[in-house]
Amino acid sequence: MRYIALLVLPVALLSCESRHTIEVTNTLDFNRDGELATVALSEIRKAVGEGTFVITDGKEAEIPYQITYDSLVVFPAKVAAGAKVVYNLAPGVPSPVDTVACGAFYQRRKDDLAWENEKAAYRAYGPALQAAGERAFGYDVWTKSVSHPVVAKRYRDAFAKIANFHEDHGEGMDVYTVGPTLGAGTAALLDTAGMINFPWCFEGYEILDNGPLRFTVRLTYPAGVFGNDSTVRETRLITLDSGEFLNRTEVRYEGLSAPATVAPGIVLHRHNPDGYILDNENSFMACADLTDNPDGQNGVIYVGVVAPQADTIVLSPMPQPEGDAVAHLLAKGAYSPGTPYVYYWGSGWSKGFMPDWQSWTDYLTAFRRRAEHPLEVVVK
Repeated sequence: MRYIALLVLPVALLSCESRHTIEVTNTLDFNRDGELATVALSEIRKAVGEGTFVITDGKEAEIPYQITYDSLVVFPAKVAAGAKVVYNLAPGVPSPVDTVACGAFYQRRKDDLAWENEKAAYRAYGPALQAAGERAFGYDVWTKSVSHPVVAKRYRDAFAKIANFHEDHGEGMDVYTVGPTLGAGTAALLDTAGMINFPWCFEGYEILDNGPLRFTVRLTYPAGVFGNDSTVRETRLITLDSGEFLNRTEVRYEGLSAPATVAPGIVLHRHNPDGYILDNENSFMACADLTDNPDGQNGVIYVGVVAPQADTIVLSPMPQPEGDAVAHLLAKGAYSPGTPYVYYWGSGWSKGFMPDWQSWTDYLTAFRRRAEHPLEVVVK
């Protein structure tokens, strides 16, 4: 898949005198390599006008970028600890960019919504699956060991009966069990007894960004009952950036008459070689999952949630285990009706791009700090 920004013409830069700069500052004490820097499109327009533009580094190498649905410009930056990097900005026509973050709706597979970047792939279940009576509430994980998009091919091969995407054909597979649980990071409201009010499948979707560097989808859910409220509606805005293992998710509940408790959750299965971690200090939780076939040498799936708005992170055993699922890790937080609740969830794979448990927990710790201190970007 290729993405071409606006117009396909040879690159044409104006003279050096017409150029502007984009300064990117890293205020943290570790390097940030490939993280997407974000700047308002309006700031770019003030500098270079309404035409197309090109971003280059100090060696005149072109930097890929994407204009998002909410009028932002995102591009990968490389900034050392406590340092500032200056990029050049000038009118011109950008070169084609390889797509790494993308997704699609697969109606034929019971209304799956699946998306990916170069690190991992994910799935949310849609109305056809719910109509079939299948109880699958949470997000699903598809492992990856290659950096190019693979999800569309997996569905295509499965429909053509060429390959089963539950088997690894050299690029990863679907070996994570969701079932009637919160899966790999779905958020849910908790009732007054602390019990999970499980969401079911989405009823509508809108893909807002589809690469090359950012994927964004808005999922809407049917009205449901919660406490004394009979028409509670949930909306999720999910964003996956290139270079990241975690999805940014903003969840809203409309129709609540009173504040509530919301909790992103991770299902805990019996096969759990490295256990789990509840890190209240750094607002994250994680577990290691030996996949749905622990004896199949399928590696380990590392799952994690970073929840800056959580008040407490706990282990919550299931009243009645569901198959191999015995508990949830929950990041509980206060929720005000109609406001956004933002958290991050995702996974890494030991046979892909996340070698071990220590690397995963180190990533989550650093991600928490990056989320709190985004790269600072100024156009001059």
